[in-house]
Amino acid sequence: MRTAFIEQLCTLAEQDDRIWLVCGDLGYSVLEAFSDRFPDRYLNAGVAEQNMTGIAAGLALAGKTVFTYSIANFPVMRCLEQIRNDVCYHNLNVKIVSVGGGLAYGSHGYTHHGVEDLAVMSVMPNMTVVAPGDPVEARAATTELAKAHGPAYLRLGKAGEPVLHPQKIHFEIGRTIQIQDGNQLTLISTGGMLGTAIEACRTLVSDGYSVRLLSMPTLVPLDRKAIHHAVHETRAILTIEEHGIGGLGTRTAEVIAEMGEAIRFHPLRLQPSPIKVAGSQIQLREEQNLSVAGIIRTAKALLR
Repeated sequence: MRTAFIEQLCTLAEQDDRIWLVCGDLGYSVLEAFSDRFPDRYLNAGVAEQNMTGIAAGLALAGKTVFTYSIANFPVMRCLEQIRNDVCYHNLNVKIVSVGGGLAYGSHGYTHHGVEDLAVMSVMPNMTVVAPGDPVEARAATTELAKAHGPAYLRLGKAGEPVLHPQKIHFEIGRTIQIQDGNQLTLISTGGMLGTAIEACRTLVSDGYSVRLLSMPTLVPLDRKAIHHAVHETRAILTIEEHGIGGLGTRTAEVIAEMGEAIRFHPLRLQPSPIKVAGSQIQLREEQNLSVAGIIRTAKALLR
């Protein structure tokens, strides 16, 4: 996804000289595509994420659209006060990009596990929160966030994610992308779990279940209408995310509760306890039940 992001950002920067990129001393072999073409609109702030965010806020106050870029927790947790007070309070055009969301950097240990970011960013004032499911969604999200006014958070995978959509999709901030329709179970996936959700959906359909599959790339604003339809048109809802409490599952549950209607619901997400082992993303996902088998097992239990 990070390659799709930087390629699209370069395309947008060719058309709009207000677009800047500020990074926290990383992205080598990726960000050169931008820094070589637009050296006057690129800054490396060093390992100083608070400064990176403050610089971005200053540039935005001068009329620029600024993308900050770092990995996992670093552009969020290390500079949250600056995001809240400098960017969100003033409703500035700063787009925070985190590469390696979830457990993509699982082998680096808990310091590099981006597993609370969606919750934290979702409660920031004026913040739009987007977690694309594949490179196609990432390109479209980059374009839409560059056009939208105000702060935004873009959670990306790391590298090598498969293309899951046709090359052109209708992407709109605050709207789901329906991949398949069904009337028994609604699967709602956000971020990098989409490929796993698609595989699980195919198996469930082959086992005779009628499954609706939705990609929910935008958490804020949330597509409440899609959840309303799922409540009225299917028997159960299963949300899938590489994140803990406070993300897609929590926000979906709030919508269902506000509706005051009964439906079987289960959020499939990371357990609250910190993951204290290092391992590959696939290994750590499987240990958290975030696998094809885990989705199928949970879905069938939900429909019993």
